[in-house]
Amino acid sequence: MKAIQQHEFGAADVLQLAEVPDPTPAAGEVVVDVRAIGINPVETYIRSGIYPKPPTPFTLGNDAAGVIARVGADVGSVSVGDRVYVAGAKTGTYAEQALCTADQVHPLPERASFAQGAAINVPYVTAYQAMMHRGRAAPGETLFVHGGSGGVGIAAIQFAVALGMKVIATASTARGRELILEQRAHHALDHAAPDYLDELKSLTGGRGAHLILEMLANVNLAADIDAVARFGRIVMIGNRGERNQGEVSINPRAAMAKDADVLGMVMYNASAAEMRATHAAIVAGLAAGTLRPVIGREFPLAQAADAHRAVEAGQAYGKIVLVP
Repeated sequence: MKAIQQHEFGAADVLQLAEVPDPTPAAGEVVVDVRAIGINPVETYIRSGIYPKPPTPFTLGNDAAGVIARVGADVGSVSVGDRVYVAGAKTGTYAEQALCTADQVHPLPERASFAQGAAINVPYVTAYQAMMHRGRAAPGETLFVHGGSGGVGIAAIQFAVALGMKVIATASTARGRELILEQRAHHALDHAAPDYLDELKSLTGGRGAHLILEMLANVNLAADIDAVARFGRIVMIGNRGERNQGEVSINPRAAMAKDADVLGMVMYNASAAEMRATHAAIVAGLAAGTLRPVIGREFPLAQAADAHRAVEAGQAYGKIVLVP
């Protein structure tokens, strides 16, 4: 089969198409014929060597969707021919096939395309974990998504609308704000405008947001503390920059005065019970149509380097996927 392999760390050009052996499932494992692959920003960090470096050569990727091709012994949860989305893979997903444990694949309802299935795992699991398990979101509350036009932001908006929250989100481009409103958010603000947080306060009657999901904490955390409501919660999902570049100056007293919670999260810290609940909610939302992953752009598998460059360029709306 063909797969994208990486033999060194660096710029996007280190991603090279290669011929590798087809995977064979052992007991408790399955092989998925991959129809679409989701690209996440974290994979650009791994590729460049910012994150701990896996042994080379290796294939990137945790997200994909496709059809079960082969099943190992002791697997009763799926059968050959089942449509699934992939939430982690033993061999990486930037490939024509992926080797997974049986609990890494989940049903993909017919109303969702394979490209949409590839856009599920990291964005939707992250959004649900941040909102529900860390942020304690509740119907009737106001959610502020600080960076709402990317994969996680869109997922959060869809979850929040279905939950019955008032949703305010930001994007720096007109197309991004249009996309936010298409997801039925109540308001879309321009976070490049100097007064957008004043507008947020006006929209909340001066109270601020009960829950803030922050996609760029190293830039926005101080502003979030000012914008959060009394007894509110801020969940930090994204942070760009290395060491000193990632530092932000905040006034702890501002959080103290509001009894506000400032919470970090990484989806991989979710417990097994939280993961089961999250994927059950995702499958149900896909089947009901309340969750609708947005695909911004598709690239052929061989153009993985171009896809990474598009992710790194920023100002993305929707999900960037690879198609084998």
